[in-house]
Amino acid sequence: MRLSLAYFSALLSIFSATYASPAADACTLTASGGDDAPKFLSAMKACSTVTVPKGTTLTIGTRLNMTGLSNKHLSVQGTIKFTPDIPYWTGNAFFIPFQTQVTFWLLGGKNIQVDGGGTLDGSGQVWYDAFATNSSLLRPIILTLFQASDVTVKNIKMINSPEWFNLINEGQNIVYDNLTIDARSTSKNDIKNTDGWNVYRSNNVTIKNSNINNGDDCVAFKPNATNVLISNLQCNGSHGISVGSLGQFPGMVDIVENVTSVNVRMSNAQNGARIKAWAGSNVGSGRVKNITFDHFVESKVNNPVVIDQCYMTSAADCAKFPSNVVIEDIWFNSISGTSSGPLVAALSCSPDGRCSDINVNDFTVVPPSGSAKFTCQNVNITGNAASKFPACTVTG
Repeated sequence: MRLSLAYFSALLSIFSATYASPAADACTLTASGGDDAPKFLSAMKACSTVTVPKGTTLTIGTRLNMTGLSNKHLSVQGTIKFTPDIPYWTGNAFFIPFQTQVTFWLLGGKNIQVDGGGTLDGSGQVWYDAFATNSSLLRPIILTLFQASDVTVKNIKMINSPEWFNLINEGQNIVYDNLTIDARSTSKNDIKNTDGWNVYRSNNVTIKNSNINNGDDCVAFKPNATNVLISNLQCNGSHGISVGSLGQFPGMVDIVENVTSVNVRMSNAQNGARIKAWAGSNVGSGRVKNITFDHFVESKVNNPVVIDQCYMTSAADCAKFPSNVVIEDIWFNSISGTSSGPLVAALSCSPDGRCSDINVNDFTVVPPSGSAKFTCQNVNITGNAASKFPACTVTG
């Protein structure tokens, strides 16, 4: 029997329809009125590009495991909003062993881009209020990059995270560009622990061109953060650009190396440029090396420049059990602006030569009135601003 050309054309059409890429509408998400997490997960598995259109709010009521992805583009033009369902999230958010954290969303894999100009909303207010009466409450991070490489997150707004906004956990080649991070409480309860970024066990990370209003570290370099560049940030209400804290846990070796933070405006903050490491008995060890804070402009900052190598440790215990985290090759360059009180710089190291090659150059921070106060302990300071410091106290 001779089969016609029309017959073969029909078969080809059926085959193509069966094995074609997902329909475009499956990759452009709409709100269902319920939990949109399942279809969001399905779309991220099936589609190379997933779009949350402008004007669309996806409600996420169950956790998002998006690990192991490859070659994905998520365009968030609308809003991804996590439900304020504390009973669900306290039992089901992904557990992060480091510092006993939990997260709404794990995003991992290779070659991923998140952009679009839209918003990630953590519904933080219920968490701020609940934490005020229950300090053991584990509050979720909005977005955790987990075992991810070659990832770019740009042109995104993140609001009201219950705790940290971003965690980079075991990442490689990560870029954040042009993010707006904003946490605000509408009640008397504070927005505690709302770090902008925590970089943990990750290499080659860039965070740039962003505006952060929060209630804890603007950026923190946690254990084993290496080759990190921070540039062009505006941080308001934060606890600073912070290395650490390090050396907290017995048996652990914490390393932070090759970190540059440049062109940072720090306002209404607890700290400006800060390094913090634990001392005392039964703590860990590590190394902080080649760290540069360059061109910071500070306004109303309590502690514009800080090294605290006795973090969370009494003076007596620090003298008896100096920090096992060695700090070396540190540069505070071109730090200007105003403090909130007389203290403008405090460099406090453990005894026994645990700090070395500490450099302060072109330091022009001034208090709102009166004379500037500089303090130092167990450290030899070099640089053209070293003479501003008195003879350093020696302990131990």
